[in-house]
Amino acid sequence: MSTAAAPVRSGAVLADLLPAARHRYAVDTALVLGGAALTGIAAQIALPVPGSPVPVTGQTFAALLIGTALGARRGFLSLALYAVVGMAGMPWFAESSSGYGMPSLGYVFGMLLAATVVGALARRGGDRSVVRTAGTMVIGSAIIYAIGVPYLALSTGMSLGAAVAAGLLPFLIGDALKAALAMGALPAAWKLIGRRG
Repeated sequence: MSTAAAPVRSGAVLADLLPAARHRYAVDTALVLGGAALTGIAAQIALPVPGSPVPVTGQTFAALLIGTALGARRGFLSLALYAVVGMAGMPWFAESSSGYGMPSLGYVFGMLLAATVVGALARRGGDRSVVRTAGTMVIGSAIIYAIGVPYLALSTGMSLGAAVAAGLLPFLIGDALKAALAMGALPAAWKLIGRRG
């Protein structure tokens, strides 16, 4: 049994492999809607963090997985839909919250950018091996924190150091576990597709 990367056309993401030659627009629309809904559902998997206004959730994992599987354009559209509908009042942000006045909204904006970037990296093979997937997930997580932590500081009046302590450090172990899940799932999906192809 070979462990080489799947011989699938270069520049493809997992969603590109769905059969949809005659109905591409409908499939893309369904993928975007499904990605937004999956992120909203994953956000409800939330554990409060003592001393932090930001809970541990499944939404960051969903956002990175969606970006990687759907590619930059569809990943961006999914997370943009998630953000806009949540800010408009749909209670599908973490802990069934909504609106635009939350201190954790910066993380949602970070997920939007991260889904786009990891989608672009996936198009370049960033999800085809364990090592590449690890790098892709680290970059995506760094983008989420690069936007979320300063937003947390500004929206709450915390110092940047306090925002790092409340909005970054408590989440590193969980992010490592999420990255490990992605490192197993995404390359395995490519291998499975390679065997079927």
